Amino acid sequence: MERLIKAFRNSVRAFSRLIRHETAFQQEVILLALAIPAAWLIATTWRGFALLLGAILLLILVEVLNTGIEAACDAVSREFNIDIQLAKDCGSLAVLISIVIAAGVWGLAIVERLAGTPL
Repeated sequence: MERLIKAFRNSVRAFSRLIRHETAFQQEVILLALAIPAAWLIATTWRGFALLLGAILLLILVEVLNTGIEAACDAVSREFNIDIQLAKDCGSLAVLISIVIAAGVWGLAIVERLAGTPL
């Protein structure tokens, strides 16, 4: 049980730091707050609602991992290194892919709602 408590404290510390210092994370948390009522209105099923919110949570998850990669790279060296650049660029690409996934899920849900029939 003590291990779970320590893990929870570490997670809260990371969330606190990210929400105070990382603009992208702040924006994505705001997006999640806006997405909750929007998903309620757009989704035609509970599964659809969960999928819409899951797409935003996936985006946040990837952003957290990208921030961790950047922090680890910066701790190793702030000087230019091609391998560090690749690691950071791959983290950035992962965020972009998660944005495309979220946009696709939301786009399909909106089309489904407007069309009135499941796709």
